[in-house]
Amino acid sequence: MKEIKAKPLGILHLEQFFKKIKLIGKVILMLLLSQKAVQAQKNITKQQLIWYGYYNILNINDNWNLKSEIQERQFVKPTAQHQLVFRTNLERKLIDKWNSSVGLTFFLQSSHNPNSESKQVIPELRPDVGISNKQKVSFFTILQRYKLEARFFNVLKDDHRTNEYKFSNFRFRYQLGLDFLLFEKEKSDKVILKIKDEVMLNVGKKIVKNTFNQNRIYLGLNYVINPSISVEIGYMNWFQQQSSGVDFYNRDIVRFSLFHKLSFKNNKHE
Repeated sequence: MKEIKAKPLGILHLEQFFKKIKLIGKVILMLLLSQKAVQAQKNITKQQLIWYGYYNILNINDNWNLKSEIQERQFVKPTAQHQLVFRTNLERKLIDKWNSSVGLTFFLQSSHNPNSESKQVIPELRPDVGISNKQKVSFFTILQRYKLEARFFNVLKDDHRTNEYKFSNFRFRYQLGLDFLLFEKEKSDKVILKIKDEVMLNVGKKIVKNTFNQNRIYLGLNYVINPSISVEIGYMNWFQQQSSGVDFYNRDIVRFSLFHKLSFKNNKHE
């Protein structure tokens, strides 16, 4: 009887690594091809924007984090506000590098047309729940996030805001990210390459022609100044389907972000 030799542990780990790389590559390729297929449709409006963001992480203890962010999103040529976003999420560590979160977003939506003379801004509330996973594999880190959010739009009467909000639909979001450490002098002095893709799907009775909501592809460079502060610049392509089902926005976005970490551990700020 022929003796079967067991593979060394190192080779098994290497094979698992390449399997994960192939799977991630297939997912990203599928998303890119599907987006290109949709872009072949007519009625695509091209736009250019700049996003400015401040992101704060308050580490309460080993299990709990409070995450907050503010984003200002503006059109370029002509300059006009597009969206203003306030978001807060309470995150709890689970098991095996998984986290859960619950949060609320307050969203102010201006016109999608930067040339519009309308100054009307429509508020929206978005409660959400989600889970995420962060796993280091060899020389990079894989990040996955699943989120379900409910969308409530402000009720307008005679083109004026009221104190009422009406439910519109649910939206499911899946984000896949890869972080590559490009340079590290010390723990507080490093450069990280970030690659992300996020797809969003609409769910609800009002959703007829735009189950696919949008896809966001992102490439960024993150510079960690110290354990508390990092800055990031990146490019995002935001491809969004409108409710008509045949009209789309294709947006090129430059993003500037500041990340700030604080900690309550040992009654000290990091």
